[in-house]
Amino acid sequence: MAKQIEGVYEKVYDCAKKEFLAKGFQEASLRTIAQEAGTSTGSIYTRFHNKEGLFHAIVSPVVEEIKNWFIDVQESFHQKDADYQKQNMPEYSGMEAEEFVAYIYDHYDVFKLLLECSGGTEFSDFLNQLVEIEMKYTVKYMEATGDDAICKGNISPEFLHIVTSAYFSGIFEIVRHDMRREDGMLYAKQLREFYYAGFAKIYNW
Repeated sequence: MAKQIEGVYEKVYDCAKKEFLAKGFQEASLRTIAQEAGTSTGSIYTRFHNKEGLFHAIVSPVVEEIKNWFIDVQESFHQKDADYQKQNMPEYSGMEAEEFVAYIYDHYDVFKLLLECSGGTEFSDFLNQLVEIEMKYTVKYMEATGDDAICKGNISPEFLHIVTSAYFSGIFEIVRHDMRREDGMLYAKQLREFYYAGFAKIYNW
């Protein structure tokens, strides 16, 4: 087996990120990436197997970290007793949302790839994965606190899914519109307050 040259992996990684950001996954060229990195397509296949593997190497660590963090935060809150959950849901969710947005800015290029350049990859439904996690723990919250908004017909599961999806889509507008960090943090706070006003009405917070 040929010895891999030190630094080539990092160079390919950086050039691939630029290529994917410029053209999206489907239109990105391994040949171009190899030329920019000063290596061969063969060396890319050796290190990453194929274009999908290269894209995966760039975005997967961030995807797994944010999903694991999100689940841990939700599960930690769910382990609290019902009274605590009722009293602290708005404040707890606010802190969670602020940390989430900060994480987006800390890994901005990867979220740009996920939201605008991942068509044709396993990550194209990334947003929906977050929505499903949020939905799962929203139902758990309602069960734990005895909330009967669905039973009373105040909301339906379909409505809850649509609103949750719209909220996450709204958060990611900070990436789609290339907002500066300070502007994006303010926008996310205003968006959160807008949605919380509606949920406060439904859940009687």
